[in-house]
Amino acid sequence: MKKNIHPKYYPEAKMTCACGNNFVTGSTLSELKTEICSACHPFYTGKQKLLDSARRVEKFYAKMAAKTKASSERKGKKVKHAAKAKVKIAKTEKK
Repeated sequence: MKKNIHPKYYPEAKMTCACGNNFVTGSTLSELKTEICSACHPFYTGKQKLLDSARRVEKFYAKMAAKTKASSERKGKKVKHAAKAKVKIAKTEKK
């Protein structure tokens, strides 16, 4: 191995989870913080526990609500073409 190009390895790095679980692991950083670990992950616990630290769920629901509102107000191509044709017919009848 080349010297002075590899980061320092900490075999006793402290890992802290948002749920409060602490454990020791090996890493190139001395302290690590994570949002989810094996003690609170649904795959390992069998329970669904929602951790939404950045309001991702609310943002997703807001985007979906805005999208459905816009799609309900938006007209399709057939409706637009029919409206244009109706306007053309009305203009030709006036003349």
